Amino acid sequence: MSPMLWPIVIPFIAALAALAGYRSLRWQRLMLIVGTGAALTMSIQLLLSVIDIGPLAVQLGDWRAPFGITLVADRLSAIMVVLTHLMGLAVGIYSLGGIDNDRLRFFYVPIYLVLLMGVSGAFLTGDLFNLYVWFEVMLIASFVLLALGGTKAQLEGAVKYVAINLLSSIFFLAGIGILYGKAGTLNMADLAVIIAANPDAIVTTSTAMLFLVAFGVKAALFPLFFWLPASYHTPPPAISALFAGLLTKVGVYALIRVFSLIFVSAIPFTHTVILIISGVTMVVGVLGAAVQTDMRKILSWHIISQIGYMTMGLGLFSPLALAGSIFYLMHHIVVKTNLFLVAGVVRQRTGTEDLAQLGGYYKSLPWLAILFMIPAMSLGGIPPLSGFFAKLALVQAGLDLTSWAIVATALAVSLMTIFSMIKIWGEVFWKASPATDRTDRRTPVSMILPIVGLAVVTIIIGLYAEPFAALASEAANDLIDPSAYIAAVLAGGN
Repeated sequence: MSPMLWPIVIPFIAALAALAGYRSLRWQRLMLIVGTGAALTMSIQLLLSVIDIGPLAVQLGDWRAPFGITLVADRLSAIMVVLTHLMGLAVGIYSLGGIDNDRLRFFYVPIYLVLLMGVSGAFLTGDLFNLYVWFEVMLIASFVLLALGGTKAQLEGAVKYVAINLLSSIFFLAGIGILYGKAGTLNMADLAVIIAANPDAIVTTSTAMLFLVAFGVKAALFPLFFWLPASYHTPPPAISALFAGLLTKVGVYALIRVFSLIFVSAIPFTHTVILIISGVTMVVGVLGAAVQTDMRKILSWHIISQIGYMTMGLGLFSPLALAGSIFYLMHHIVVKTNLFLVAGVVRQRTGTEDLAQLGGYYKSLPWLAILFMIPAMSLGGIPPLSGFFAKLALVQAGLDLTSWAIVATALAVSLMTIFSMIKIWGEVFWKASPATDRTDRRTPVSMILPIVGLAVVTIIIGLYAEPFAALASEAANDLIDPSAYIAAVLAGGN
């Protein structure tokens, strides 16, 4: 079996195994860890193969591209698959203590694994229709996870989430239909060749806008973001952490893929639109975070703000800018997941995330204060943590292209991000404990270990940034010159 299939197949097999033993919670927990751990191992192997050989492609059923189902891995998609299963394992371990038995009995583990399968499939598919299919797999699994538990807040958030994402699917299908009518194919490599040879500015640009809306909803770009802060704070923190780390990044990945491979005939227009939207997304997200008083709501608004940095590099569309976006994706997936995990520990110990009811944890839980500060300062771009180097690359790219407005916006929003992180630090950890009675519950070790592990990853990416930056740079070069990607797909696969 091709190594490209394992990151998709392993979570599916583990989900089936968990279903087969659904009566045993211990068995389900075992399948959760075994499935995510094995998928991470095979994902790392896939990344190493791509680094060594170049883009890899496989045609399922031996149908030659563009007629069959194509899976393809270049550096960007392989990086994203590794991060998917790293977060899957980290949040899976966290779930051992952070998810109650009732949710486990209602198939939390199989649905969780199916979600990871869907995310991996979205990153590895080489066909737009199959990308739509994987999006729907993700949507169904994430909707069930959001609603699992059945509280009023969860159901309200889940309905908003699924309604807006179904609307984005309509735009996606409309774009797919137009492209298929024009080109007779939905294979992304084949589309790149056909559209480059026969550019039709009106049809191609209008279709590009449909895809920008569809993927903009998935990525929570302005003005299509409002479903995210209405839903991400409602489920248990483990589910929020997985969503925060992965789901919007699939939308960002899809934008980067189609606007570097397919829609490159009207770059002065399409990518300028993306750049403007990125700047507004940064500002709106950080201002939304500034007025919140709930820990996870603040972090949810900051997801929106940080998405603007990731698409900023796509809007600038230079090798350095794209490398900055990819580095930012690597950094943000780790950091944002970890911040939600820390918020979960705060909620687990106190029963609340309301900043007004918290305080004093620097004295009683100094270890948690430190573990919060590491990803928080990285999110704000404080050196030598990972966020500093990601923002530095994007700012440098903007300066090189004399895009002063987006550079000024990025720097101002970074200062506001630091303000929000300090606000959480001051309210939760530094200020005196409120006079109201509270009960501190003991935190399971399984909830602490992933936070420590992801904090270590954040420090490593910052202190040893060079190999990660080099990998991001090589991935960016693959996007600027997709000839190797196209050749791997249309040559029949490896």
